[in-house]
Amino acid sequence: MAAENSSVTEFILAGLTDQPGLQSPLFFLFLGFYMFTVVGNLGLITLIGLNSHLHTPMYFFLFNLSFIDFCYSTVITPKMLVSFVSMKNIISYAGCMTQLFFFLFFVVSESFILSAMAYDRYVAICKPLVYTVTMSPQVCLLLLLGVYGMGFAGAVAHTACMVRLTFCAHSRVDHYMCDILPLLELSCTSTRVNELVVFIVVGIDIGVPTVTIFISYALILSSIFCIRSTEGRFKAFRTCSSHIIAVALFFGSGAFMYLRPSSLLPMNQGKVSSLFYTTVVPMLNPVIYSLRNKDVKRALKKTLGKRSFS
Repeated sequence: MAAENSSVTEFILAGLTDQPGLQSPLFFLFLGFYMFTVVGNLGLITLIGLNSHLHTPMYFFLFNLSFIDFCYSTVITPKMLVSFVSMKNIISYAGCMTQLFFFLFFVVSESFILSAMAYDRYVAICKPLVYTVTMSPQVCLLLLLGVYGMGFAGAVAHTACMVRLTFCAHSRVDHYMCDILPLLELSCTSTRVNELVVFIVVGIDIGVPTVTIFISYALILSSIFCIRSTEGRFKAFRTCSSHIIAVALFFGSGAFMYLRPSSLLPMNQGKVSSLFYTTVVPMLNPVIYSLRNKDVKRALKKTLGKRSFS
């Protein structure tokens, strides 16, 4: 159902490109990305759930990271795939606002779960003697509630501001999904309040986790320099570099997309930038955080061994 203050009942998603020769290759490319994302994240969720030795704070947060990656990739990618095989990729007003809400909910939640993971690593490396007390199940649950609470608050703030707008008869969204900035371009009314909310809320959702992560890793690095073993330092640096790469991709592309004046970047380039945090990051996270992890490899061998002998 369309909002009372909007004359638009549906939107047309422009998709990633309008070049016919690229539609089929891009369809199979992103279908492969999505299948890899689903298998990787659901596989990791299953492994953590089935293996008791992975029931630790680190893997508790990794479990939720995989859940978030699976969910927000599912919110976006199937609808994007439709744009590659149909003449018009139509989405209803209610469907557009729903996609916007859940996309924002999971993306904001991901930014805060990454900061919770960085804090967990800080406690594990810098304060190992009090790790079990500091990262108790109650603390982990409170952190997780904060993660999803911030995700919900951010999604409500943006979506509530969006539904108050009046959209013109021109309803072609220059994007492959219902995102904030492309929708604001279709508004017939002033979007100053929305732009202010975007700057403040996105600034908080990117700034707070980024500061938390940088402080955590600064303290971690100071502890690493105190390690006398070269092998120990290399192992710690390798673990940190994987997380930092994932964080840089996610927060860098998000900041590049939202914390810049709309006149400085064409929407086509913005769509390409958004692919990093909507498609690439959810696909790579299982690799970055788990497939190079000895505990996960051992759990995988153990699980596959049980299946082969059952």
